[in-house]
Amino acid sequence: MANLKDIRNRIKSVQSIQQVTNAMKMVAAAKMRRSQERMENARPYANRLQNLIQDLLPDVDRSSLDLLNAREVKRIAYVIVTSDKGLAGSFNTNIIKIAQADIDEFGKDNVDLFCIGKKAGDHFKRRHYNIIEGHVNFWNELSYDHAIKFGNGIISHFLSGKVDEVRVIYNYFKNVAVQELSVEKLLPLTFDKQQKSNIDRIYEPSKEELVKSLIPRHLNIQVWKYLLESYASEQAARMVAMENATKNAGEMIRDLKLEFNKARQASITTEMLEIVGGAEALTS
Repeated sequence: MANLKDIRNRIKSVQSIQQVTNAMKMVAAAKMRRSQERMENARPYANRLQNLIQDLLPDVDRSSLDLLNAREVKRIAYVIVTSDKGLAGSFNTNIIKIAQADIDEFGKDNVDLFCIGKKAGDHFKRRHYNIIEGHVNFWNELSYDHAIKFGNGIISHFLSGKVDEVRVIYNYFKNVAVQELSVEKLLPLTFDKQQKSNIDRIYEPSKEELVKSLIPRHLNIQVWKYLLESYASEQAARMVAMENATKNAGEMIRDLKLEFNKARQASITTEMLEIVGGAEALTS
């Protein structure tokens, strides 16, 4: 059985860790509330803009805009959105796992990567994948300017003809306890018949001009949505992970205290037996 000093030191160590995990949980909860508010404010605009473009696309000559041109898919660009930091449960692991499987299925040599977040960049850099852009250390100052910057790089890569399709892998925020892995095709834009509205509208200026004006804005908004969804999901995952770690630390402290009390009781019993044995030896 461990001595009392060792158990006492372990209790102090676990208590210190518990204080850290509890503080991290509170920080993550505060960040999640702010990021969730921004995300929920952005969703209606992004969805409305997407629905409007879906209504316009069937009546537009796709050859008039390069972003609409569907080519034979020989090379794909993946945009992988992770966090810079860990301690968020399986948040990063799940994204990297599904990205790795998707990329390997298509072929490593036929894929370009845009890694948003340090975790994705580190993982694929170590394995010598073709990383076009990597973006780190921006999450705390996340703004729409980041979405424009990242979006411009992705769009330029597609327009250059270096890739025929762009897919995005990120975590969609459903609620605090659930973050849903999502793989979406960003480019080229396609028409979904199920989303087309039956309402007959009159557009001014022409539909072609509207599409040319709205699509770049739509793509930037989509990238902004991916960033907001991912950041809110990261903070929710970290909050849950740190809450579980705090609870586990509490259980460990209780077990260690029980072990400490047993060890102390055994030590006292041994000392009493030694005293009684000594007394009997003196009287005999």
